[in-house]
Amino acid sequence: MNHVLKKYCPRIEFDSYEDFFENFKINVPEAFNFGFDVVDEWATVEPEKRALLWCDDHGEEKTFTFTDISRLSNRVANAYREMGIGKGDVVMAILRRRWEYWINAVALCKLGAILIPASLQLTTKDVVYRGTSAEIKAMVCVNDDYVCGQAEAAFDQIPSLEHHIVVAGEREGWTPFTDLLANPNESFERPTGEAGVTSKDIMLIYFTSGTTGNPKMVQHNFAHPLGHILTAKYWQQVEEDKLHMSVTDSGWAKFGWGKIYGQWIAGATVFAYDMDKFIATNLLQKVQDYKLTTFCAPPTMYRFMLQEDVAAYDLSSVHNFATAGEPLNAEVNIQWERLTGKKIHEGFGQTEGPVLIATFPWIEPRPGSLGKPSPLLNIKLLDENLNEVEDGEEGAICVTGLKSAYPPGLFVGYYKNPEKTYEAVGTDVYNLHDMVWRDSDGYISFVGRDDDVIKCSGYRIGPFEVESALVAHPAVVECAVTAAPDPIRGKVVKATIVLAKGYEPSDALVKELQNHVKKTTAPYKYPRIVEFVDELPKTIGGKIKRKLIRTQDGVEEE
Repeated sequence: MNHVLKKYCPRIEFDSYEDFFENFKINVPEAFNFGFDVVDEWATVEPEKRALLWCDDHGEEKTFTFTDISRLSNRVANAYREMGIGKGDVVMAILRRRWEYWINAVALCKLGAILIPASLQLTTKDVVYRGTSAEIKAMVCVNDDYVCGQAEAAFDQIPSLEHHIVVAGEREGWTPFTDLLANPNESFERPTGEAGVTSKDIMLIYFTSGTTGNPKMVQHNFAHPLGHILTAKYWQQVEEDKLHMSVTDSGWAKFGWGKIYGQWIAGATVFAYDMDKFIATNLLQKVQDYKLTTFCAPPTMYRFMLQEDVAAYDLSSVHNFATAGEPLNAEVNIQWERLTGKKIHEGFGQTEGPVLIATFPWIEPRPGSLGKPSPLLNIKLLDENLNEVEDGEEGAICVTGLKSAYPPGLFVGYYKNPEKTYEAVGTDVYNLHDMVWRDSDGYISFVGRDDDVIKCSGYRIGPFEVESALVAHPAVVECAVTAAPDPIRGKVVKATIVLAKGYEPSDALVKELQNHVKKTTAPYKYPRIVEFVDELPKTIGGKIKRKLIRTQDGVEEE
């Protein structure tokens, strides 16, 4: 039985979803620290336990045990301490999927410093905004001309910035990360007193990738990794000592969901593929060659993998396929099961928390459904007056009961913004503003963000249902359904579509797709406007920017 997991969960095995929902508990210590209580604990009880298997597109491969991660993170923590970085100091990391990310994150955790994971796509303006807003003290960047160039142009505009550290090579004006790794001191005692951390101290900040306006600083405390036991053990269904892969860059919250916290608490080995760019066939080859046991990728990647010959790859080692990031269209799940024999287990959540709704092991996946609520979070579907809705009615996903039992893993507000923090989580209810409905069996289906729902000729049309209908047509790889202005109806449904291989835009194809939607769902929901594009606009986190499409089309927000 898993040694570390048992320390925090009184029960690990459950007989049914109802048993799991009612009886699953997480014990949160007063001073939990992932670096000491998970990484160092595994290194102590199972010194040779494999933590990380890393590879890239250039033939490099590295394996790290928990002992390796413990030892190297201690060196880096000591080096940071000599630089003057300690509890509460903020460090921003732009590291792609480099193996150094894991060592750096654990080192900062042990110090009690605050980590900001950031994306490779940030411009100088983005770096300046993040750096000044969070008052970062150090930056750690992968040795990439674009990434380092954007950062260097920002240096003088961030008054708090003292250190620039580069990973994977050397660069003028930067401290090589190898210097930190070379620190001779491999012992790092757990800080106590004022230098020690409690579970309520801030450990992690994510900048949300909003479609407009400046992103907010979502703050998580040191208890946050414990919340991802739900994500890793019970949704992704990771297995101890087996390889798990989540496809994500280290700058996204999904990296925390799938590549470090819950996976290591559960004793799984993280498989990290540092791809130069996403190529569907390369990813399928890695799953086959390394015989992965559990696998998670966003819906877009499943859609593009399905454009290839999936049946030509041996994916039989995978016990569980999972997805999150955007709702999964039913047709994708149906096709994937036909080709692999396994359904995809969907999960739903936000940067602000762990998995909130999912297809857990005791639940049969239903194409088009997110699954059922996670325990501990008191999920309710509420109307605009915060009254619970009936089955079949639309409601907003809300985490309730915050005053009586604040769930581990849920964000604790917005960094340096008490007003927004109170507005979000200062009362008993945190409203995600994602609209869903529940059927009589308790399965929850996605409708759309409350500001994405289209109001047309007296109807409310959820974009996800129309998108799912379109994706069921072989010509469509992915699409975004939004409102577009109309002089008579006020607003009509518009579909922005990326075509599959072998299809070309035409008036005949537009008509065919419109008729397909009319036959698949209620006829009034069909897109009266169809636009073909090479790619959809997306946030840094990979979510479709429907709001940007609406703005470009001149739709006024209500």
